[in-house]
Amino acid sequence: MPKRRLALSFSLLALSLLALPAAAFAQDVVPDPAPTPAPPLQTTIKLGFTGLTNRQVLGGTSWTIKGRVSSFVAGQNVTLKITRRGRKLITRTLPIKQDGSIGRFTLPLKLVKGGLLTIRASHTATAEMAAAQSSAMRVRVVSRSARAGDRGLAVKYLQSRLSRLGYVVGKRGFYDSRTGRAVLAFRKITRMARTQVATSEVFSRLAKGWGRFKVRYKSHGRHVEGDLTHQVLALIDHGKAVRIYPMSSGKSSTPTILGNFSVYMKEPGTNSHGMIFSTYFIRGYAIHGYVDVPIYPASHGCLRIPPPDAVSVYNWINIGTRVDTYYR
Repeated sequence: MPKRRLALSFSLLALSLLALPAAAFAQDVVPDPAPTPAPPLQTTIKLGFTGLTNRQVLGGTSWTIKGRVSSFVAGQNVTLKITRRGRKLITRTLPIKQDGSIGRFTLPLKLVKGGLLTIRASHTATAEMAAAQSSAMRVRVVSRSARAGDRGLAVKYLQSRLSRLGYVVGKRGFYDSRTGRAVLAFRKITRMARTQVATSEVFSRLAKGWGRFKVRYKSHGRHVEGDLTHQVLALIDHGKAVRIYPMSSGKSSTPTILGNFSVYMKEPGTNSHGMIFSTYFIRGYAIHGYVDVPIYPASHGCLRIPPPDAVSVYNWINIGTRVDTYYR
């Protein structure tokens, strides 16, 4: 073939290739495979608490549910459900907050009504994180009331608050007769009904700091004050009531003598009048135990206290100890 004709053939071939559509070449190009989405992250949820005592909390007291998520993914939430006796009480959607490589969530609470709570936290599956659920946890909210024979958290709280104010309580965690008398003395000072039952109102007033004995004669040093208005006996040291007891003073026909006196005689044991461990502060007037100590003035002028308290009061008082009796 002549060189001129050969060159012309190559030129025509090149022009024909340029004229082919782009799709003709695209048939030979293999597209990149679509990326496989990452599987959702597996995780676990665990619950914890602050402000509890042996998984119990006194009604009206603040406490907190604290959750831990084993892996953190931004933008995720948990649903916290609290039931009582199988009935829904609280449902909250809480954001999971980052704490290093893990996540955390919290819910502060203050519940008044008593009962056994069941608490669960769960995460609904998303593209980023798999579904997860915590184990069910149980917390008991203890009612703010107590009476003779009760035991447990409410009684411990009651005794602790009373003791701080100087009331004489009994065995820790057990609502015994001495704790009942402390409640009675508190009720007398706070002008409540004179019973030995610690109602929710007693708890409420204790929480507010009510019931403090107001010492009248701070300058008398270590002494005794008989408050005839409230019918309580207080042992005072360094200007503060360190022990407070319920008492019964003289009835209207035989009233207790009023004034400032000093103990001049002590008589141990029980005498012929049924007076138990007596400390005399003027003439025949004494502080002593007696089998009958009603909630109102009933004595012949003495300051009667319950027999179980007589010995400890007798031992606290010395010859010469000041005794002040008065109406407020």
